[in-house]
Amino acid sequence: MAHAFVVAVMISAGFRISGGHLNPAVTIGLCAGGHITVIRSLFYWIDQLLASVAACALLSYLTGGLTTPVHTLAAGMDSLKGVIMEIVLTFSLLFTVYATLVDPKKGFLEGLGPLLTGLVVGANIMAGGPFSGASMNPARSFGPALVAGDWTDHWVYWVEPLIGGGLAGLIYENFFIVKTHVPLARDEEAY
Repeated sequence: MAHAFVVAVMISAGFRISGGHLNPAVTIGLCAGGHITVIRSLFYWIDQLLASVAACALLSYLTGGLTTPVHTLAAGMDSLKGVIMEIVLTFSLLFTVYATLVDPKKGFLEGLGPLLTGLVVGANIMAGGPFSGASMNPARSFGPALVAGDWTDHWVYWVEPLIGGGLAGLIYENFFIVKTHVPLARDEEAY
């Protein structure tokens, strides 16, 4: 539950600054949907990765050398299953981001996007954590791996956002966001 609430709060806190981008998977999903440029996406990715490394290094220092656990696949979970699991989890996360934060016709969900996104992260962690670690966030996996020097299965946590995040962005943008052309209002001439 801590993950769910901290994600909700951090999205809310950063929403007016960066759109609440905490996660390279979200950034690539929004880039795939045309809501952020490739160049800005690259800068966001760099910032997200540096923030993860800094947080993990600081945590290691403050705790006398303890490291943040590294995402790895559970026993019996091969790489293909891990990638598929992370694609599904990341897709559901990005679908929620699009439905509650990006879609201009949010309806009654207006203002609930950060909380609902956080709750999906929490639910995905409970469902997928025992199998793939439920990263859904390459930055969340990168910082601990770098600080611990443990790159076991790390590639899985980079392949999945490219597929899951990008796929969700493309699908939601092209099939669920209704784009209509509204003619500009014109002054009518009085006769």
